[in-house]
Amino acid sequence: MKKIKNGKFIFIKKNNMRYIADFHIHSKYSRATSSQMDFEYLNLWAKFKGIQILGTGDFTHPTWLKEIKEKLEPLGNGLFKIKSEKNPSVYFILTTEISCVYNKNNKVRKIHLLIFLPDLSSVEKFNAQLSWSANLKADGRATVGLEAKEILKIVLSISPYGLVVPAHIWTPWYSLFGSKSGFDSIEECFEEYSKYIFAGETGLSSDPSMNWRLSSLDRITLISCSDSHSPQNLGREATVFDFEDVSYQKIIETIKRKDKNHLKYTIEFFPEEGKYYFDGHRNCQVSFSPSETRKRAGICPVCGKELTIGVLHRVEKLADREENFIPENAIPFKSLIPLSEIIAEVLGVEKNSKLVENEYFNLIKRGGNEFKILLDLDEDELKKIASEKIVEGIVKMRNGEVKKIPGYDGVYGKISVLRDLEKKESKQGTLF
Repeated sequence: MKKIKNGKFIFIKKNNMRYIADFHIHSKYSRATSSQMDFEYLNLWAKFKGIQILGTGDFTHPTWLKEIKEKLEPLGNGLFKIKSEKNPSVYFILTTEISCVYNKNNKVRKIHLLIFLPDLSSVEKFNAQLSWSANLKADGRATVGLEAKEILKIVLSISPYGLVVPAHIWTPWYSLFGSKSGFDSIEECFEEYSKYIFAGETGLSSDPSMNWRLSSLDRITLISCSDSHSPQNLGREATVFDFEDVSYQKIIETIKRKDKNHLKYTIEFFPEEGKYYFDGHRNCQVSFSPSETRKRAGICPVCGKELTIGVLHRVEKLADREENFIPENAIPFKSLIPLSEIIAEVLGVEKNSKLVENEYFNLIKRGGNEFKILLDLDEDELKKIASEKIVEGIVKMRNGEVKKIPGYDGVYGKISVLRDLEKKESKQGTLF
């Protein structure tokens, strides 16, 4: 509590708290997902990471919804906690991802949507309506044959506090602006309901600065989430809020209003590390920048088929601004490398190795949590808990002093803070 003088009056101002939120995750009932994606592990890993608000993910799946009801307790503010915890540090918010696959304007569209709902009653109503057009038991991320606009209409009909956010909006195969099956604008997709789209998720292969190149996106809030399929990947992207006290309604209203007083910044991958940043062909081991792709008329020089057009190329095609433009109402962002990746680079081993795991938990024990280490501790504090090389890596990451090999067509990129990356030569002599 701080006393602040304002003219002749003295009033008390409560200190606000930082809430790091990761809304977009999946449960163990989604395809290609870790069996550890249950509430016990999610709660534990959120603490390791320093996440305070975590999406439940997958609330359309009947078995997962049953676990939500059995293991979580509503707090009366639209958020939930693990029932067994008396003093929770992690709160859960009801979210799910929907895959909309449909035909519109003579083209197959595949759009992923992140859905927020305020209570279990709303979730049950939503699931009941979806069950008419989807087998909700088949996958944690339900696939429906409905237009994205129709999903938005259903959410709005159920609750005025529901929110629909187009997910990873630039991914080639399943997104609003995706090169393979997306649209060129929010309005083309959602038509008269576009005014109810208040936010978009950047995805791993884009960051806010890339999105700022489209003036049409100035009105929406850019949020970031991990889309995690394993506990270890929680928080690889996240959204950071500042509240005196938190609730579902405050989170939703902050996003809707693009309220910079309470939405402080997003946490991003360096987008080159995302697996769809550049154009290319995974099977042919060919990766191109947008200019190189244009020289080749979009055709793979190895197999003669069309290249998968990546996020950077797609942004350049739709952009009406130059690089480095910053809108007046832009919300800042910070680009981070996951702590395990920095440790792995220092040790010269894979990030999933036992050596990395041991050092990771050693640092968490000393430093508190991953975000505290990556964001908060100054260099002198870092030196008390970590080796010289790890400290050097964290400092360079914070300064943006990184080396990059862009990802492409489903292949993650490589980011280094301590050494030069070996550039592999493709069959046609292009470096990637």
